[in-house]
Amino acid sequence: MSTLTDLLGDVVADVDDVFLFSPSGSFHDRFREADVDVVVVDTENDVDAETFVELPLEFDNVRDRIRFGVEGAVENGIVEEGDAIACSVAVFADDADSVIRVRATEDMGSGIYDLFVDSRADPDVIRDVFQVAIELGKKGQKGKPVGALFVVGDAGKVMNKSRPLSYNPFEKSHVHVGDPIVNVMLKEFSRLDGAFVISDSGKIVSAYRYLEPAAEGVDIPKGLGARHMAAGAITRDTNATAIVLSESDGLVRAFKGGRLILEVDPEAY
Repeated sequence: MSTLTDLLGDVVADVDDVFLFSPSGSFHDRFREADVDVVVVDTENDVDAETFVELPLEFDNVRDRIRFGVEGAVENGIVEEGDAIACSVAVFADDADSVIRVRATEDMGSGIYDLFVDSRADPDVIRDVFQVAIELGKKGQKGKPVGALFVVGDAGKVMNKSRPLSYNPFEKSHVHVGDPIVNVMLKEFSRLDGAFVISDSGKIVSAYRYLEPAAEGVDIPKGLGARHMAAGAITRDTNATAIVLSESDGLVRAFKGGRLILEVDPEAY
């Protein structure tokens, strides 16, 4: 009679690497003599792992956590495309209770690692703005598609490279993205023209900004319009990250350093 180990052995058979997501010290110690490369993925390297990928924030979604870990490992040359990876994660408990087998493929390179790593703004702020764009892409405004542009970080330079299109409703306020009420306000104001400017710490500096950086030399995919061109240009000239919701195709795109780094469909996120 086949044992459970026999039946499930294919999950870990012939893997190239084992990824431990936020392991306890005792759990990590059990893998120190393993005959396979072990990678710890966590917000801090509390277990003194030899090979480590840093999470900039705790992803609630296990799929996002794994995607980020694998993408970060590929970007840092820890694993190669084609490697089979056994991911040990906690889904229902504080300790690891699940093993998921994935392969490091080109499809894993979503851009989510580049979105959070080495950005000037706080990762939690980028996550909150990204979530607003995703929700707006799913629901629109009263059922109708809407476009929006959020510029996050390096707000002083961004303000210097833009001008107001209308009265700034956030001029004397001290509200921050991430607050549910504030997020509703952002969705309402997104119906009007102009970009939102958000500081490194998440303070909403302005709405209705017309971005004025020169667009020469900015390379964006064909078919994308002025909103995306402005996002590419402002991130080339500042240390900001730009998140764009396209009114025409409904996709959310992120720009950093003058280039497109992430493209997702809100309905699939």
